[in-house]
Amino acid sequence: MEQLVNLATKVGERLKENQQSVTTAESCTGGGIAYMLTEIAGSSAWFERAFVTYSNEAKHDLVGVSEATLTTHGAVSEEVVAEMAQGALNAARADFALAVSGIAGPTGGSDEKPVGMVCFGWATKKGVVTETCLFDGSRYEIRRNTIAHSLCRLLSYLEAEK
Repeated sequence: MEQLVNLATKVGERLKENQQSVTTAESCTGGGIAYMLTEIAGSSAWFERAFVTYSNEAKHDLVGVSEATLTTHGAVSEEVVAEMAQGALNAARADFALAVSGIAGPTGGSDEKPVGMVCFGWATKKGVVTETCLFDGSRYEIRRNTIAHSLCRLLSYLEAEK
């Protein structure tokens, strides 16, 4: 937990320095990224809002993921997180958006999409970057690693913007 708080603190410091804001669209983490960001005192200066989009309907209704994308690629796909990130960015009018969708387990995996597979999307007005990772461990560990990876990559993007 301390590592995540330290990471979220660095993200917040960089956002505040840059006078930027962030929003999240989360599925498998259930709001865990937003929780970590709002653990930081003063986060209201740079954290805009969060969308917990656990169901496909929520992904469509709240952040505009197309039904065609969900049907064609499935909820755990880079195509879906790209639309989640872009939709959250637009809805929140933030500078950065990050989105995650994955299979935290212990059930729900398949040969094509195993437990521990998580898709990430980071959006700015310049575009969207996506990535897929495969994490080992328990449901807790997969979700924790997802939060850490999301924040690490966001911090990298913020550092590059400096």
